[in-house]
Amino acid sequence: MRLQLSVLASLGLAVSVSAQQPQFTVQEVMIPVRDGVHLQTAILTPVNQTGPLPILFRRTPYGVPDKAPNPVPASLKELAKDGYIFVIQNLRGRFKSEGTFLLSSQVNLADPKSTNETTDAYDSIDWLVKHVPNNNGKVGLYGVSYDGLTAALALLHPHPALKAISEQASPVDQWMNDDDHRYGALRESYAFEYAVYEQADKNKNTNFNFETYDTYSWYLALGPLSNINAKYLHGSIPYWNDVVAHPNYDSFHKKEAWINQLHASTVPNLNVAGFWDQEDPWGPWQIFRHAAEHDPDNTNFMVAGPWYHGGWHGPKGDSIGAIALGGHETAREFRETLEAPFFNYYLHGVGQKPTWKATTFQSGSNRWRTYAAWPPVGAKATNLYLHTDGTLSFAPPAAASGASAYREYVSDPASPVPYRQRPISPTYPEGDWRRWEVADQRFVDGRPDVLTFTSAPLDHDLTITGELAADLFASTSGTDADFIVKLIDVYPENAQPNAWDAGAGPAPGQYAKSVNGYQLPIAMEVRRGRYNTSYEHPSALTPNAPTEWKVPLRDHDHVFLKGHRLMVQVQSTWFPLIDRNPQKFVPSIYAAKASDYVKATQRVYSTPAYPSRIVLPVVPTMPE
Repeated sequence: MRLQLSVLASLGLAVSVSAQQPQFTVQEVMIPVRDGVHLQTAILTPVNQTGPLPILFRRTPYGVPDKAPNPVPASLKELAKDGYIFVIQNLRGRFKSEGTFLLSSQVNLADPKSTNETTDAYDSIDWLVKHVPNNNGKVGLYGVSYDGLTAALALLHPHPALKAISEQASPVDQWMNDDDHRYGALRESYAFEYAVYEQADKNKNTNFNFETYDTYSWYLALGPLSNINAKYLHGSIPYWNDVVAHPNYDSFHKKEAWINQLHASTVPNLNVAGFWDQEDPWGPWQIFRHAAEHDPDNTNFMVAGPWYHGGWHGPKGDSIGAIALGGHETAREFRETLEAPFFNYYLHGVGQKPTWKATTFQSGSNRWRTYAAWPPVGAKATNLYLHTDGTLSFAPPAAASGASAYREYVSDPASPVPYRQRPISPTYPEGDWRRWEVADQRFVDGRPDVLTFTSAPLDHDLTITGELAADLFASTSGTDADFIVKLIDVYPENAQPNAWDAGAGPAPGQYAKSVNGYQLPIAMEVRRGRYNTSYEHPSALTPNAPTEWKVPLRDHDHVFLKGHRLMVQVQSTWFPLIDRNPQKFVPSIYAAKASDYVKATQRVYSTPAYPSRIVLPVVPTMPE
């Protein structure tokens, strides 16, 4: 949920600038809210302002600038050109803001005495329109990641002056599928490191000091998850304590899932998601769907593109991994043609209202698409079957019995599959975390605990637009297990090399220098067996019994090009991104002992009775 590279990240990621950009003066104020708490707020006013301007408001836990950002970051160039008073506010309990920072988005609208990010946004907007000189009475909220969350929470009870929101990569349910968990499977390294980052010190952002650079080795040596508190935190981080105290989808997590209170488009909202967002790829789609339940004025919009977390605020956005995007600078194009016009229309009254419901940059074909509905009419759920000979095809499996009905591997928690190529640096402050979801998956080639299924080369383009899913039939010799499914686009071996632009690429050796044979992940997800039948009440698996594992793979828009292959990888560890499942059922994995971690034999079935498959939303390939 973190998007920050420097103090100026409270305004945007990029720092390349143009000398002709507008300049600002900055004023710091402490805005009072309903319970008497005062919130540290920076007001940035254009020095050349000649008439009333709208306010663009961002609420953040990461710190506000103490001086004017002159010149303006490139990521704000398009917005600044249209003319805004920019306001950045620290959330309660962060830096100079008073109150307690909870690192939780629990909102109780039924309690008039409760205070939360929704009420703080309402009260702050009320103060701003009454006290900021020369504003036009219109306010827009925007932000990425945690800042996107605070923007999105204003949808639950918007102030009348709030005329536009752009939530970008907002989480909505931290247990179900955002930063900290994926359907109850703990994202160990991120949840731990981020909780420390935000709650170790009120007055700064704190990176945990690892003794070992390769965090894979550090987390493996750590042993059971309980050792984080026993050896390091000693109960000092409130949010981490809450996480380990609530392993299941109980009332704590359900209250945090604020999305369940949203059932209408209350303010025009430009939702933004990255297809390769390593932190919050799911939340914006859920906000879009919940707001669509009642949207009579058509004010709920969705934008998605080939971006990692916040990548649409980078300088260019012209590649994913080593794969170029056909000459498009998708980040700049987004800001110029989508973000700035959205706010210009709703806050300045200039331009036209969007006529589409969803706009995406479709990877593979490398072109922008607009859709009147999402998913588009004509998308057809199509089964891509896994076969026991290691192939993928659209033909269903034939009858089989005994060992010919499945493929198997041994999963060993003592030697888990790394989620990216080692050494795995700390999540922050290193920059390589942001791009791991586009990493060439050949780094797991040859591991006996990863099953690979591959199609023949495609004889035509294959377009998938909409929600993907895996329907896996699998068993374990243990009483609990994880299954991770990856859908991959395999480039031909004779593909042309496509190097990164100088200075824009990853660390040396991190990614392939050529796209020849590149295994580009399109969708990846984990499901934890204990939650197959209930998220609230986990239960043990029956050893060696084939079980259906439904694995949602989120929304995508991608073309597998002619000559490419489709690949599926299946594994049971993804470390330390996902905490190790002991593979022996225990009441709480967070309280498991070292002796609870055992090897298990995992089987993936492919028969008419157990047809493991990927469900693809296939649409006819669109013309040029």
